[in-house]
Amino acid sequence: MTQAPATPSSRRRRHDREIIALAVPAFGALVAEPLFVMVDSAIVGHLGTPQLAGLAVAAALLTTAVSIFVFLAYATTAAVARRVGAGDLPSAIRQGMDGIWLAILLGLAVIALALPLAPWIVEAFGASDTAAPYATTYLRISSLGIPAMLVVMAATGVLRGLQNTRTPLYVAIGGFAANGALNAGLVYGAGWGIAGSAWGTVLAQIGMAVAYLVVVVRGARRHGASLRPDAAGIRASARAGVPLLVRTLSLRAVLLIATAVAARLGDTDIAAHQIILSLWSLMAFALDAIAIAGQAIIGRYLGAGDTRGAREACHRMVQWGVVSGVVLGALIVLARPLFVPLFTSDRSVQDTLLPALMVVALTQPIAGVVFILDGVLMGAGDGTYLAWAMLITLAVFAPAALLVPVLGGGLTALWWAMALMMLVRMATLWLRARSGTWMVTGATR
Repeated sequence: MTQAPATPSSRRRRHDREIIALAVPAFGALVAEPLFVMVDSAIVGHLGTPQLAGLAVAAALLTTAVSIFVFLAYATTAAVARRVGAGDLPSAIRQGMDGIWLAILLGLAVIALALPLAPWIVEAFGASDTAAPYATTYLRISSLGIPAMLVVMAATGVLRGLQNTRTPLYVAIGGFAANGALNAGLVYGAGWGIAGSAWGTVLAQIGMAVAYLVVVVRGARRHGASLRPDAAGIRASARAGVPLLVRTLSLRAVLLIATAVAARLGDTDIAAHQIILSLWSLMAFALDAIAIAGQAIIGRYLGAGDTRGAREACHRMVQWGVVSGVVLGALIVLARPLFVPLFTSDRSVQDTLLPALMVVALTQPIAGVVFILDGVLMGAGDGTYLAWAMLITLAVFAPAALLVPVLGGGLTALWWAMALMMLVRMATLWLRARSGTWMVTGATR
């Protein structure tokens, strides 16, 4: 009996099920990551202000360093998903192992730099004389966990490429629980102070890396994939990651410029900016979860040679992004009387914050489109275009932001410049998505 062809509504429902199945666990794992720093801050904060200040400096440095290597997850997801779509699971896992070996090498290189240079790095970051020793201690110990952190990134990319976002969620929850218990035990039970917090986080990260490696190694043995390092494969993973590294550095530059401009506007403005940026980042987690689903789904469709499925999935995810942006924007507007007082009781900061916050709310649908198309093009392995698009965006944003204090603008004007940045990103990504040139099929791009 001939099966009836799938209708447009049935295809939409299938895409919806795929998106939900991947995005919901991905969101949980994304939210769990920043909770590590929150737990450390809560525990170390009771040791004293210098210790907390030292943790703040070291954590900012570690977060920046690790975020630079996020391409380990993104590039690996796309490459593995393509091979899954092509039906070649052994090669998919082999590709993932290349990414994991690259993560180990990069992690060791970071340790080699961080251990001897930690005091100078902390000093350059502007830590006070009382906070610097604690920052140095935390940075040196925590740097030992960077290889594990990068392995977690690469292995997360492997599992996402294999269309599995549940395991990363479970590992993230386990890591969060272990981190809290170890921190409390080593800081207070063992009396190690801030060093105990650093060691607790390192041990939790190593445990997460081991859990991931167990899953990946089992998959490799099941499908007969080699676990040995392959120089050519590692170099290929590094080359695929370079454009995404450029993209990430450009995006970090945008955020650093925005913060620097807000600091020039005065203490009230920088305080309000920090609150808005925290909320903006939280909204980004929700949208990024759909983008992660996009990376895995698009890579699989293109690996299978299904350009129609890739285009339909892209269209459906953009719809999800717009709707999610509208909902998030509405939540910001409706809930602002509830959450703004949680951040500050200073009336001047609240008055400065609210108009800029409305700009963020209005631009959430734009952010939804940007995040989704960013994930779609990453899943297609279109890293070179993403790098150039982000460089163009930086070139437009930088002068607009730097002119804000020159022209007497305030924080709201700065966030309109951020809105311009998002519009430029949307335009460049939309043009690429409509062109269809990103839909290169096959097990490799």
